[in-house]
Amino acid sequence: MATSESRPYRLLGGRIPYVEGPLKVTGRAEYTDDIQRPGMLVGRVLRSPWPHATIRAIDVADARALPGVSAVLTGEKYPTPFGVLPITHDETAIAVGKVRYIGDIVAAVAARDERTAEEALARIRVDVEPLPDYPDPESGTRPVAVPIHARGLNGTNIQKEVVQHFGDVDAAFAQAAYTARVRGTFAGVTHAFTEPLVTVAEATPDGRLTVWSATQVPHYLHRALSEVLGIPLHRIRVVKPEVGGGFGGKSDPLPHEIVCAALAIETGRPVKILFDREDVFYTNHGRHPTKNDIRIALDANGQILAYDIEATIDGGAWSSFGTVTTYYNGVLSMGPYRVPNFRYKGRRVYTTKPPSGAMRAHGGTNLRYSIEVALDELAETTGIDPFDLRARNALPSDSTTVNQFHIGSTSFLACLAAARERSGWDAKFRRLPYGRGVGLGCGFYISGSNSPIHFTPKMPQSTVHLKVDMDGGIAVHSMQADIGQGSNTLLAAIVAEVLGVDLDRVHVQRVDSDVSPIDLGSYSSRVTFMMGNAARAAAEELRGYLLDAAAELLGTPVGELEVGPERYQRRSDPSSSVTFLEALHKAMERRGALTASGSYQTRPMGGSFKGARAGTAPAYSFAAYVAEVAVDVETGEYRVEKIWAAFDCGRPLNRLAVEGQIEGSIHMGLGQVLGESMNYRGDRLLNPSLLEYKIPMPQQMPEVEILLVGADDPDGPFGAKEAGEGPLIATLPAVGNALYDALGVRFPELPITPDRVLRGIDQRRAKGVAWKGS
Repeated sequence: MATSESRPYRLLGGRIPYVEGPLKVTGRAEYTDDIQRPGMLVGRVLRSPWPHATIRAIDVADARALPGVSAVLTGEKYPTPFGVLPITHDETAIAVGKVRYIGDIVAAVAARDERTAEEALARIRVDVEPLPDYPDPESGTRPVAVPIHARGLNGTNIQKEVVQHFGDVDAAFAQAAYTARVRGTFAGVTHAFTEPLVTVAEATPDGRLTVWSATQVPHYLHRALSEVLGIPLHRIRVVKPEVGGGFGGKSDPLPHEIVCAALAIETGRPVKILFDREDVFYTNHGRHPTKNDIRIALDANGQILAYDIEATIDGGAWSSFGTVTTYYNGVLSMGPYRVPNFRYKGRRVYTTKPPSGAMRAHGGTNLRYSIEVALDELAETTGIDPFDLRARNALPSDSTTVNQFHIGSTSFLACLAAARERSGWDAKFRRLPYGRGVGLGCGFYISGSNSPIHFTPKMPQSTVHLKVDMDGGIAVHSMQADIGQGSNTLLAAIVAEVLGVDLDRVHVQRVDSDVSPIDLGSYSSRVTFMMGNAARAAAEELRGYLLDAAAELLGTPVGELEVGPERYQRRSDPSSSVTFLEALHKAMERRGALTASGSYQTRPMGGSFKGARAGTAPAYSFAAYVAEVAVDVETGEYRVEKIWAAFDCGRPLNRLAVEGQIEGSIHMGLGQVLGESMNYRGDRLLNPSLLEYKIPMPQQMPEVEILLVGADDPDGPFGAKEAGEGPLIATLPAVGNALYDALGVRFPELPITPDRVLRGIDQRRAKGVAWKGS
């Protein structure tokens, strides 16, 4: 269920079915694994069974001699390091000199079929000298015998350290009337997208390389291929077919993509690398295992005085987005509340485990859980209702945080009001019987990163091109990456809305670097805001040409015309009009096919201190969720029965997509609470399969009531903000705080499994603490 509101637009604000939906549900949408090329070879990779070792020698002679094997590659052929962030290029396509985790790629083969490729891998002999392994990030914060990377800080395995202090935190705590402290522990979780990682590459005799890949970031992949392979960008073509989910797991250029391209170059034939699920787990780039220590100070009136935050983040073997994640684990605490004093120390540490990276709402999720649990404790201590405590600390619109984030629009208070009223909070909180409870959790997230990853060359963060010829079909070109979230539909709807045409006139073209203008990709909840503004600008340029032509046909000034459905008409007399096609054909008399281009670039934001750009965004989303739970106190099993999700995404441009994003986010957030966990014995991953990695089943999904309460954002396209990642965050603390209401037990460690529930109940009883009569 979702709230309703008036619709000032013809299409936008309604429930728009996905334009690619018919192709997907009939099995005709083309994914990377569907790509077939003549003479295509099968690519496979050999993974390290050692967590940390020097490679002394690799003998590939037997593998190369096997009939049907076309190429065998090792790391020395393409040793150039790469990474999604240009400041931390520490990843190689194939291990060079040493391996850094169990699952690191040590060799690759291309062969005529799968059986031959697997036999070739079995014939490769690798001679190594084991090195000390470092599965524990805490031990890596001190100098180690053999650092995982030479770039670790001062002989440690620390990849990135962030220290920030605004105001006077010690003085704030000294004068505080109330304080709370939560030491949170969070298992690593992975994206578990449906489509596994897959890439097809073909090097052709004309000197060009074409790569089809399931990626969220075609532009970054394009750059990485050029850097590692030593091929100019203009000779590389990157194509993104349909993508079956990403959630951040396809937002890095990944080793297998470069390996596949290298094998295609070596063989002169097309090559496909399709990973099985175990390979996907070892590639990972999922949410970081984290320990954080959150202290919050309040004054006697319940006003927040200060945050003091520390975080130790397990980065795994590579940097990935880790520098950004390290900042985000502190600075994304800057909303939705006013925090006048703030101190943060965060350390991301290399370990000999699969690399962590960007996963939906990265950097903000674990942090937010601990903050919201601490606020719930403070509400309990002060006797202030959890809703009231948050409301009196809410950030206002058009404000600036202590670390110089600009908060443009916020409907956070409306989120609180809607969630409180619809959930029946006042009748339920602390009033339900033992084993049942409600909890509040709130959220705050960026609508795109204000600062691009690459600073050169300077260019817009999103560009959209339009072309329309005499047939009246409007071709839309953009490198934004639809990964299932519905951005192609939104792109088409924005163009159709501006031009006044039917949606079926607008055809979003497949991402292809040869013809698609650069957009930085699908990550950091940037697509709606940045692509949307670029698309609107392009459509408005095209509309200008059409209105000029219509004015000429009608013999009236342009300023007296308005856009009608598939026509352009006089405001004073709508019956005096010309059709879209008539205006188009008139405009084409002088210029032929019409083309238009729109782009979007954020304005400068943030301070001048080190790391000031991290977390700055053109807008932020806000959330307030209430969860209701029922616990079997004899077994520790519990069920989340319902979630009321009040969310501020500005104006929801496609309610169908927004509701789907919120429901999917809640499912993913519940997974991290209920049981999802990458389990290790030392540095060996124990559950690299979807059989053992416990995603919530359909019957574990609660009823969800969606409350879209945001006001228009002044800078968003048609008033919109993000709804792709922010909706996940509030889910976790809402459930954790509901369990406290049900049981009187705090759970600082995720996931909250039945054994931990029983242990918490036993510990409470052992202390002689009663709860709701139990």
